[in-house]
Amino acid sequence: MIADIVINHNSGGQYEYNPFVSDSTWTDFQPASGNFVRSYYDYHPNDYHNNDYGGFGGFPDLCHHKSYVQDWLWNNSNSVAKYYKDVMGFDGWRFDYVKGFEPWVVNSWLNSVGGFAVGEYWDSNVSTLDWWTTESNASAFDFACYYAMRDAFNGSDLTKLNNDMLWKVSGTKAVTFVANHDTDEIYTDKLLAYAYILTHEGYPTMFYRDYEEWLDKSKLNNLIWIHNNLASGSTEILHVDNDEYIAKRNGYNSNGLVVYINNSDSWLERWIPTNWSNTTIKDYTGNSSWEPTTQSGSWVKIQAPPHGYTVWSVK
Repeated sequence: MIADIVINHNSGGQYEYNPFVSDSTWTDFQPASGNFVRSYYDYHPNDYHNNDYGGFGGFPDLCHHKSYVQDWLWNNSNSVAKYYKDVMGFDGWRFDYVKGFEPWVVNSWLNSVGGFAVGEYWDSNVSTLDWWTTESNASAFDFACYYAMRDAFNGSDLTKLNNDMLWKVSGTKAVTFVANHDTDEIYTDKLLAYAYILTHEGYPTMFYRDYEEWLDKSKLNNLIWIHNNLASGSTEILHVDNDEYIAKRNGYNSNGLVVYINNSDSWLERWIPTNWSNTTIKDYTGNSSWEPTTQSGSWVKIQAPPHGYTVWSVK
């Protein structure tokens, strides 16, 4: 169970005079529990620290450099982090708007309470995302992958899937996604985008409304099964053009897979190299009824339906 944590900025405080800005600010927080009482001393600017990476929406910007703030957020036995973990039972964290504070904050939180963590670092620059995951010791949402898929599927140009992505640099730190509550811009062939992230490296996530309301749940369940049972090992792109994308997962103590994504209006076929010699394979999505046998040199012809996909592995 993952908690969505917002520790950059706060709302809901009362108005108080703030001598650091010579004006009144909404920085008087008096929780009914009596825990983590805050005032202008705990926000930017203050007597200790003027500012950090950035505020958000004009809300009071919490100062993580204050030991009092660190104690209440993660150090104390009754801190926010330990209450969420030990009392409420959360075992992971989704950190909101991590551009607003230094990555050592997430690192310190994890050193105190542990658990899986992913940061919302809203940036398509792969080097920046990779830097943040290293400094924070957490995963990051792969916005580079998201925007590449948006351009590939909305723009009918699958060569965009050749773009740099976090999963290509650090697959164990990339959390891939097709949509979320903040951004949902892949309008065309959205199911193909899920076929992409659920067959590739990274930690794929699924938007709740896509699963429960907007897309075919049985097809998504099938892709989840493929991810859990077939998608392992390194990735090798076998072919890409505007209409076709074919990639191979080499398997890790398993057979791996080949995924074929077709963005055109017609059935397509292509000969591709595999890791299987003289072996009968099948499409595990059910979109093709073919069961071809690979040649002695491991080559085989596969197919994919219009605006569809197939996922091939040993029968």
